[in-house]
Amino acid sequence: MTTNALVIGGGIAGPVTAMALQRAGIEATVYEAYNRGADGVGAFLTLAVNGIAALGALDLQAVVRDKGFATTRMSIGMGGKKPMAEFGFGAALPDGTGTQTIRRADLYNSLRDEAVRRGVPTEYGKRLVAATPEGGGVTATFADGSTAHADLLIGADGLRSTVRTIIDPGALPPRYVPLLNTGGYARGLRLDVEPGEMHMVFGRGCFYSYIVHPDGDVWWFANPRQPREQAREELAAVTADEWRARLLDLFAEEDGPARDLVTATDEIFAGWNTYDFPKVPIWHRNRMIIVGDAAHATSPASGQGASMAIEDAVVLAKCLRDAGDVHEAFTTYESLRRHRVERVVAQGKRNGDGKTLGPVMRHLLPLLFKLHRPGPEAMAWLYGYRIDWDSPVSPCSSGRPGTRG
Repeated sequence: MTTNALVIGGGIAGPVTAMALQRAGIEATVYEAYNRGADGVGAFLTLAVNGIAALGALDLQAVVRDKGFATTRMSIGMGGKKPMAEFGFGAALPDGTGTQTIRRADLYNSLRDEAVRRGVPTEYGKRLVAATPEGGGVTATFADGSTAHADLLIGADGLRSTVRTIIDPGALPPRYVPLLNTGGYARGLRLDVEPGEMHMVFGRGCFYSYIVHPDGDVWWFANPRQPREQAREELAAVTADEWRARLLDLFAEEDGPARDLVTATDEIFAGWNTYDFPKVPIWHRNRMIIVGDAAHATSPASGQGASMAIEDAVVLAKCLRDAGDVHEAFTTYESLRRHRVERVVAQGKRNGDGKTLGPVMRHLLPLLFKLHRPGPEAMAWLYGYRIDWDSPVSPCSSGRPGTRG
């Protein structure tokens, strides 16, 4: 008898999870709360080489390979000064594919369309409100009054996960990181930098980053400091002109291209808050489990949010394929993933904290980079992670650093 699953959430994690389950011989249906997909939603993100390698385990690497552009290196500097340090994003895969910068909507659309092509059903307008163990499986109830039943339920429903609170009603909310996110695409601005090299800048008034697309446009983001958490409605009320004026004011004393980036951008992204989860104690209960941001949201400063969700999907499917029962599969999955993802969350928090440096630390920063400049091997644990789809999973593996799915 074929095992079947309900996948809650139709963003990036949902379709990948469903396709991974399908490859493991498990039928899956995706349930998305909104009446449409995520077309046009979101800015851009870094899809790291480890995330692309995980897509490759499902023959999905080619689906997204040409949707973004190669991102080879990252430099860190202050204003218009010479960079303090430069880093790579890990070794490329055997076919030459490495870390990419990609619009979130392009990544989502590619994965969604491929899920459709592979026969994965998706139900839209299905907002989960309850899930109950029943008949050896789980029955999900949606806001429109409909229900669905399957052998297991997977929450790929993001930061504000309903599945997480069903599994653990006492689960803590996300932790607010005192930074906002905004940015845009600057056109007609020619910078004397190599395409595909990401420049991180500790500005006097605001941290920002930019990268030149091969076509000449400059993709950029900024992280204004915001000590007080603002409600979504409060942020939504800020007009595009107000965002532009705020950024120009923050960048008033910058020596680098920050003001030019803002001026050359037709549409500034509406700002959004930054959150992460230092720890989510309970990942699974009663044939329900969470993956991706629902289990371990990391600050965008880690550059690993999408990649961690993709890795989760592949490892979970392998565990369900190889374990003797659902509980064993879930326990093994958690043992394989928890250490790694919490390490990524911690690193993202450190990176984010660095964006709020005061004047004294700004002066000390060049010295700190000079004294401590880690080599490529220091990040091998992050970018070098690979999942061998064909290798069997051992029940309740330790999840030690370096464990492979």
